Amino acid sequence: MMDEKLLLAAEVAAALAENRPVVALESSIVAQGLPEPENLRVGQAMQDAVRQHGAIPAMTAVLDGRLCVGLGPDDMARLAAAADGRKCGARDLGPAMALGLPGATTVSATVRIAAAAGISVFGTGGIGGVHRMTAGSGATSRLDVSADLLAMSQATVAVVSSGAKSLLDLPATLETLEALGVPVLGYRCDQFPAFYSAESGLSVTFRFDDLALLAAALRAHWSLPGAGGVLVCNPPPPDLAMGGDAVETLVQDAVRAAGRAGITGGALTPFILSHMRQASGGQTLRVNAALAIANAALAGQLAVSLAASLATGDKP
Repeated sequence: MMDEKLLLAAEVAAALAENRPVVALESSIVAQGLPEPENLRVGQAMQDAVRQHGAIPAMTAVLDGRLCVGLGPDDMARLAAAADGRKCGARDLGPAMALGLPGATTVSATVRIAAAAGISVFGTGGIGGVHRMTAGSGATSRLDVSADLLAMSQATVAVVSSGAKSLLDLPATLETLEALGVPVLGYRCDQFPAFYSAESGLSVTFRFDDLALLAAALRAHWSLPGAGGVLVCNPPPPDLAMGGDAVETLVQDAVRAAGRAGITGGALTPFILSHMRQASGGQTLRVNAALAIANAALAGQLAVSLAASLATGDKP
């Protein structure tokens, strides 16, 4: 049944059949994550970055009632322009397929699709996490946990990201990942990145400076019974990364603005990100685009290293 619902692009199907490296990419960055024309430019640049490092990009989406794995420029443009398009988390995939709605995939949805297709590495910007609980300021006063975290714990997929978005409760996000058994590994970093900033004051669980050793850690983790996913942290490019204090000031200003405007629920995060983009003169947008491309590049390198270790039969 799953095979009937999965539509693999020809080059993705060929690569998977030949055990060549493939990298999953989400499509919400094209449909909702970035404004035009940056959305399509960055989406294509992420695919190009994966290819430049020897892997095949597999952007995911729901189109025409099927889970598509591998999108071309026309598919991305269709998603970006779809008036009836949905932002799909893992729970939304089935209904979107049944209704024939175009759906752009978030982290949780992409993790689920990647696992179904047999793809082990996924490159994205930043994961969702636990939202801050600040009653009366426009932020939520109840526990709000992204589906990304549970999805990551359930599938043997390595998610390469610049940590979690700065507007989240980062300590609570890390605690939840620990409770779910998801290793948080830093690639050439000791701190958990805070998306726009490399600084969070929070530690990753292990640091790796060598891709082959990182690939070995993934294989060792996945050799254990019941093991799920892994979060691989890649700080934003140092020439664009923002200071932690500067980012926190932007977040707090945006939260207060949301409170004054009565913005809550699902509209809160888009409002905060838009407010931060305007208040920073577009700097957060530039960092977002750069880190998404850099993470796709690292995911391509990691997929190649992982495929090489599997081909040579290296022990975990």
